[in-house]
Amino acid sequence: MEECFICSKHRRMAELPGGMLLADEHCLVSHLPLVLPQGPRESVYLGYLMVEPRRHIAELGDLSPPEASSLGRLAASASSALRSATGAEHIYAAIIGHGVEHLHLHLIPRYPGTPREYWRTRVDEWPEGPRGDAARIDELADAIRAAAPSE
Repeated sequence: MEECFICSKHRRMAELPGGMLLADEHCLVSHLPLVLPQGPRESVYLGYLMVEPRRHIAELGDLSPPEASSLGRLAASASSALRSATGAEHIYAAIIGHGVEHLHLHLIPRYPGTPREYWRTRVDEWPEGPRGDAARIDELADAIRAAAPSE
């Protein structure tokens, strides 16, 4: 059986660009990595964050009450920090896809100048959106951490 992409990513978090942005005992937030299940990328859409439970579960309904609370709290904190750090006009939140069978919430910023109708297309096709390599992800991660609300 093939290992879960997200469980493996959690064990390598210190090696990934941006590392862990926010976390508690149940969930963590990180930037979209440069190595995806489809293969490596030179750059990714900057500010594309993932909120993931630490425990391997497939569905939203499988979260325990403390995990569900953590997912919501960290998503709200990450969204606020992302908007503050980047000037994004809106943060989309979605649980989509079956490419990885580990629950993950996507937080996707829409930056000024990106037409609203782009939500119908893949985020990597948004021409006005900034893209970044490892160095740019690290820089943005520091700004997000600094903008994160303290608890």
